Amino acid sequence: MSVQTLYTAATGMQAMETKLDVIANNLANVNTTGFKKGRANFEDLFYRHEALPGAEVSGGGQTATGTSIGLGTRVSSVQTNFSQGAFELTGNNFDVAIEGSGFFEVTDGASGGNLYTRAGNFSVNADGQIVLGSANTGRVVQPPITIPSDALDVSIQRDGVVMARQSGQTQATQVGQIQLATFINPEGLLKLGENLYQETEASNSATLANPGETGLGVLAQGALEASNVEPVNELIDLITSFELNSQAVQAGDQILQLVSNLRRF
Repeated sequence: MSVQTLYTAATGMQAMETKLDVIANNLANVNTTGFKKGRANFEDLFYRHEALPGAEVSGGGQTATGTSIGLGTRVSSVQTNFSQGAFELTGNNFDVAIEGSGFFEVTDGASGGNLYTRAGNFSVNADGQIVLGSANTGRVVQPPITIPSDALDVSIQRDGVVMARQSGQTQATQVGQIQLATFINPEGLLKLGENLYQETEASNSATLANPGETGLGVLAQGALEASNVEPVNELIDLITSFELNSQAVQAGDQILQLVSNLRRF
């Protein structure tokens, strides 16, 4: 009996610690607007090759499969699942959900750069500009859209056209156009917190277009996209994550104890 069992099982438990962190973050954000859950991926480690496939054997011939003993696992990546979340109807004129692919583009006041989000909980700042609702910074939606101070009614159409009816008018007029951004590889976006993503070399640069064009999603006014976390599935993963590896450690420990006791006799 080798202590390799303990080391191999330990690598599994280390990897499961990372998975638990991912699951905990998913569950913590079950009510976060536009949140996209993460998934921990694993890869096997090196192998101890006791007999290589195709090796010659005594009496002629070759081995068909060989004998390779795996030495454990590790986390290879944590991918983001960008599947659609359910809609929560709010009735707020400045709440907007994306039905399909795409991200809202906003300007970061601190750096001046552009950031991206699936959260459409918008508001209006003191200058009348539509901004992403935040307790810290009102990030302006790009391209900028200014709502007239005397606007009586604001509507956001599915194609992103923003209409406002001002005092003394019977018909609404267009005051702006919301655009959506897409990326060749959205999983390559850098997560910044506050429901924000930043483009990287892995995601490539953003491509902007109006909602409904070139495969982009459309907008739904008066609704927000909920988190796509499924609590039941996450809890099942949470319960089973450590169980199998801990049992392997216990089995290896019991066998070592048995071998140690046998040597005493």
